[in-house]
Amino acid sequence: MASQSAKRTILFVTPPYHCGVVEVAGSWPPLGLLFLAQQALEVGWNAEVYDAMTLRHDFDDIRRELGRRSFDVLATTAITPTFPDANELCRLAKVVRPNCTTLLGGVHPTFCFNEILSPEKSPVDYIIGGEGELPLRHYLSHFEDLAARHATPNLFWRNDGKVRVNPFLPLNDDLDSLEAAWHLLDWNTYRYHVIPQSRLGAVSTSRGCNHGCTFCSQQKFWNKIWRGRSPESVVREMRRLHVDHGINVFLFTDEYPTYDRDRWERLLDLIIEARLDSYILIETRVEDIVRDEDILPKYRRAGIIHVYVGAEATDQATLDRINKEISLSDSRRAIELIARHGMISETSFVLGFPEETPESIERTFQLAREFNPDFAHFLAITPWPYSDLFREMDPYIETRDFRLYNLVEPVIKPRAMSRREVDRAIIDCYARFYMGKFREYSTQSDPFRREYLMTSTKLIMHSSFLIKKLARLGLSPSALMKGIAEF
Repeated sequence: MASQSAKRTILFVTPPYHCGVVEVAGSWPPLGLLFLAQQALEVGWNAEVYDAMTLRHDFDDIRRELGRRSFDVLATTAITPTFPDANELCRLAKVVRPNCTTLLGGVHPTFCFNEILSPEKSPVDYIIGGEGELPLRHYLSHFEDLAARHATPNLFWRNDGKVRVNPFLPLNDDLDSLEAAWHLLDWNTYRYHVIPQSRLGAVSTSRGCNHGCTFCSQQKFWNKIWRGRSPESVVREMRRLHVDHGINVFLFTDEYPTYDRDRWERLLDLIIEARLDSYILIETRVEDIVRDEDILPKYRRAGIIHVYVGAEATDQATLDRINKEISLSDSRRAIELIARHGMISETSFVLGFPEETPESIERTFQLAREFNPDFAHFLAITPWPYSDLFREMDPYIETRDFRLYNLVEPVIKPRAMSRREVDRAIIDCYARFYMGKFREYSTQSDPFRREYLMTSTKLIMHSSFLIKKLARLGLSPSALMKGIAEF
């Protein structure tokens, strides 16, 4: 196998999709592709990573880049809004390298494989569904033997005009065994713009979530199973990234890193002992912040400076409807505790349900202001096409343009509002929230916190995405918003 496949190359490419203000904070490595690339290297393939998204390359750039590279397999990944661009990547690869094989993975293809592979001229040759490392290893190891290739676990493929579905492997219980091919990246590309002279790395300390939020893709993708890496393995990787690649800001990419309290506290203790002199950004659930009130000082000593928690709604009925399994009081308490311990709080509120009205949006805004997180996102409810919520919301969904399924653009028309009115209301919530916050930011006594908050706000206000969105809606930034952007 090795002698036959040693000269073959798999090229991993990120879809060049951009949708919102999140990207203005920085650019992070395509961690999932790096795990896959390591598997390719271990079975004797050449592996390359082309991060077209971070480089902000358009398809003309990508065509030129593909033309100068030699590859046998082009692999890419997709969530629902990035799928159209991932599909176009595969089409373009076939134009540039007609004999190449195209391979697609990720959440959207795992559940929408039939729609992707059924068209006679689909540019996608194969889909690997679910957790991809071990199936990809089999696929590449048996690439030269078509029958063995087609026996790859988790594989979706076409045969005689029909879509075939292979049995899935169980989820990998040994996450410590998986490594990322960090050396394939140009690390000068990955920055956290909020902190000067920073280099941003991404670390996954666990996979999955055992909760059942109806709007979430992750709990469905991971079968509501949570698995954690050992704290020792995580810290070894962080130390390696810090020493070998100069990483001083770590993004924990997990949906739920804090699930196991004992493991989480052990991880915090080891990070503190490692003295990496780095910053950490995390996402977790509000009830875990409340649970961890007694160890929150350890969060800060470990370097955690920014915590995202999904409050999602400001009334209990909506929380219960989306099966969020949290209480309003926990959300409010979590945001208070994050601030009390010197960390930046970020949360989101979901708007645009079928029963939404201007009055209900205003109530959400007022309660969001009462919660008073450092950063708030006002998101449009987006039912992924494979989610439980999709079936419930189907009568109100006005577009099947998946590029808009990004939590930023409304795709649902409420009974009493138009999508355009929801869009304008979201922008209005953002504008009023940050108008009120900027004065608060500028009076912070902690210099680091003050600079962090003000820099973040300026990045948001300078966002080309925000400017274009306002223009599309026929709106102009208020004088105060202009003042913030020019501060």
